Amino acid sequence: MNTFLLASSSPRRSEFLKQCHYQFFTQPSHVEETFDPSWDHDTIVKELARRKAASVAANHPNAVVLGADTIVVHNGKHLGKPANLTEAKTMLMALSNSTHTVYTGVAILHGNKEHIFSDAAKVTFDEMTPERLERYLQSGDSLDKAGAYGIQSFGAIFVSRIEGDFYTVAGLPLSKTAKALEKFNIYPNIG
Repeated sequence: MNTFLLASSSPRRSEFLKQCHYQFFTQPSHVEETFDPSWDHDTIVKELARRKAASVAANHPNAVVLGADTIVVHNGKHLGKPANLTEAKTMLMALSNSTHTVYTGVAILHGNKEHIFSDAAKVTFDEMTPERLERYLQSGDSLDKAGAYGIQSFGAIFVSRIEGDFYTVAGLPLSKTAKALEKFNIYPNIG
């Protein structure tokens, strides 16, 4: 059986794989999350996921390595991880009472074999009250997530509707990822 590595420091991605009974090790990637502004959203998340996986795979040539990347797009603008609470507040106020799209790219590499895909989901936010927004910002939940919110945690209080896969919004589309991992003989460990 091949070693399975998650090229991520995201506690959410790690937790999702654990919930599905995968046995893996975490090896954070250290790549620049820059991209050509002419790229479309799918290309951005797939390329960044590939870079993350390739960065870890370079040091672990016999391992199956999974990298992922998520971006939030609102009115054509990419919203990454906010640098501070002021930026988080600006992002969340822009998302208030509107619909945005979340794109997650996944890259799985093993030797010369690779499987790269992306998925998208639309998320609609309720109108945010100043009180809810301030409480959310005080929680610290906004700083390490694209778009300044986590749908699987406190950020769920803003969401009124999702069109697509919840796990795509959370950062790892589990059903599609499980199917892709099977191509590398990586299965949940149920025994």
